[in-house]
Amino acid sequence: MSGAGPTDVVLCAVIRQDDDGAPTVLLGVKKRGFATGKTVLPGGKVEAGESGAQAAVRELHEETGLSVAPGELSLAATIQFVFPAQPAADMSCRVYRVAGRAAEASGAAHDTDELAVAWHRADDLPLADTWQDAARWLPEVIASPASPLQVRVELADDNETVADYRTGT
Repeated sequence: MSGAGPTDVVLCAVIRQDDDGAPTVLLGVKKRGFATGKTVLPGGKVEAGESGAQAAVRELHEETGLSVAPGELSLAATIQFVFPAQPAADMSCRVYRVAGRAAEASGAAHDTDELAVAWHRADDLPLADTWQDAARWLPEVIASPASPLQVRVELADDNETVADYRTGT
């Protein structure tokens, strides 16, 4: 992306049920690159010629070993990340969700060079280890919003703290 606007990125929330029926989500601790050390959903940049869903499928497989088809994804949120102190880091993010049979059949997740993965119950998310804004939108994505969330997150000068969080924008 040549400074022509925000970087186009995707995230993929895989939702399964644990043994007692509680929803769980696959998260990973970033091992390298942007957000190293943070707990995140699998995802990354959309490559030239890819749709958002195709990028989410590719990134999910590369970062976790799970395999799903683009048609098994549903758009759960669009998030605009604005970094006033570092505009080149601005991102336009689509968060996809895969659940039910497609999630159950996606395979066994494993650690990769990008992520150390683990399943987390929706009622016990490691929110202290995520980006600060994730505490607001991630539980809603896991719960399956009736229509895709629309969120705008503006970061403070430290590029970590949320300066402004708006929905429906």
